[in-house]
Amino acid sequence: MAGDSERSRLFSRRAVLIGGLQAGLFSVLAGRLYYLEIIEGEKYRTLAEENRINLRLIAPRRGQILDRNGTPLAVNQQNYRVVLLPEQVEDVDAILNGLGAMVELTDADRKRITRDLKNIGNFNAVLVKDNLTWEQVAQISLRTLELPGTDIDTGEVRSYPYGETTSHLLGYVGTASESELDEEDDDSYSVLAISGFRIGKSGVEQQYDLPLRGEAGNVQMEVNAHGRVVRELARNDPKAGRDATLTIDLGLQQFMQQRLVREQGAAAVVLDIHTGAIQALASQPGFDPNLFTYGITQEDWDRLNKDEHSPMLNKVISGVYAPGSTIKPIISMAGLEAGILDPEAKTFCPGYLDLGNYRFHCWKHGGHGHVNLRQAVAGSCDTYFYDLGRRIGIDRIQAMAKRFGYGQKLGVDLPHERGGFVPGRAWKFATRRQSWQQGETLIAAIGQGYMLASPLQLAVMAARIANGGKAVVPHVVQKLGATVTEPSDWPSLGFDTRHLRIVQDAMSAVVNEPIGTAYAARIEKDGYAMAGKTGTSQVRHISTAEREEGVATNESLPWKERDHALFAGFAPVGDPRFAVAVVVEHGGSGAHMAAPIARDLLLECQLRAEKS
Repeated sequence: MAGDSERSRLFSRRAVLIGGLQAGLFSVLAGRLYYLEIIEGEKYRTLAEENRINLRLIAPRRGQILDRNGTPLAVNQQNYRVVLLPEQVEDVDAILNGLGAMVELTDADRKRITRDLKNIGNFNAVLVKDNLTWEQVAQISLRTLELPGTDIDTGEVRSYPYGETTSHLLGYVGTASESELDEEDDDSYSVLAISGFRIGKSGVEQQYDLPLRGEAGNVQMEVNAHGRVVRELARNDPKAGRDATLTIDLGLQQFMQQRLVREQGAAAVVLDIHTGAIQALASQPGFDPNLFTYGITQEDWDRLNKDEHSPMLNKVISGVYAPGSTIKPIISMAGLEAGILDPEAKTFCPGYLDLGNYRFHCWKHGGHGHVNLRQAVAGSCDTYFYDLGRRIGIDRIQAMAKRFGYGQKLGVDLPHERGGFVPGRAWKFATRRQSWQQGETLIAAIGQGYMLASPLQLAVMAARIANGGKAVVPHVVQKLGATVTEPSDWPSLGFDTRHLRIVQDAMSAVVNEPIGTAYAARIEKDGYAMAGKTGTSQVRHISTAEREEGVATNESLPWKERDHALFAGFAPVGDPRFAVAVVVEHGGSGAHMAAPIARDLLLECQLRAEKS
């Protein structure tokens, strides 16, 4: 009995132990089942669904770009293209060789196709070639059985009906580079995952690319075990990009481009002094943005980049020049605001000013005689401004120039804006370990030396003088879709209105009185008169020996050694509304070359505004 009792207890312990182990195993299994089914269930259901259902992205329609009156400036045109369907392609090289007999495929094309096949995924079509002719479409369609995985797709492509006229303003589109693709590679539903999708590369197209490009749609497709499409299950249509309505008047834009086209290199801009709305903006020479739509050829790219007149550069915002005498209204304001300039006091100009052992020359060899501020601005007397600059000092000049928008980016809604440059003591010591010299102040006071400004900055300077000292900022987009983006008011720069009126009057004398340098370019139509300031900026040093022997004329010099011609102004004088800036590269005299262009632009602008 004792033995039976012992065996019974031993059996019970083993049963309990085995039962406990079994219960533990069942608990682990139950826990794992709960984890897989409840906690991770959604993940695995998604993975299973993706083995059966795949998404193919659909490109959205790019928003149009319109002028202020609704005229389309950038539109979308139907485009036939041949694509590869990766899930049906077995021998890529064989297919590309076959297609190469019907359409031109460069090494760059083949490299891109190979990249896209690796990166885009099995169910998004890969672009092979677009802009196909009807003949090419027919040829490929007849050989689809020989070229499995090829398909003819109908899409849209960007077109610029006005070509060079709007090239620097609108920019162009192109396929995304590898670096641009990498920026969004974490989003498999991005439009950049669509082979051949084009994005903005410059101008308005680049600045407003995201709202213009829209959002991709998709098609849900059921596929079999071999990856073949069985049927379409669902479709989500793409969201079209928003249209951008510009502040630009196409008619004025065309007039401006035609007025500049005779010049080898030039830039011009007209803007509303109260709102900052740019009415027209052109840089000469231009380029055809349609060249980039299907991928520019190496030959065309080299031609554009090797041209010494820089057709790819938007000179209005990215070109910087010594402002020359167009800076004299700023120097005048600096003297008036500092309280050290009596506008009626006269300075004698014998044709130069001596500082130590160095002689600073006035542009007028015989001098201007005794002149006050108004006469000095009108006749552009350098000697007067040498003396005024010496009394003001570089610190005040630098501060005033920046209040007018120099030496900084203005914030225009276009890419690649440059801020120009306003020199000062701290900059020179930090970069050259040298102290600022008084002679450099004299040179800065006539807009030479280190001073640099863009044509847009010249126009903004004129606008801020004409609008009563409001800190207007230029812009080119008025609306995105139905959303108005145009600002309605600008803060005051805090100028004394009496000082602004003195400078406005002096700028009027530049154009409308016989003593003015731009008198020959005046607007004679009643009520349309303009005011402004001419400028002629040197691009080469004139030695003492050359001055003694006689300074060479611009016409006798190589084109790149000639002076730049500039003009900045506003109109009408009685009730200003528009500001203008014109730069003619190596054009010589601002009075003879830039001012007549500015006159024609301001007159046309006012006439068009009157009719609207």
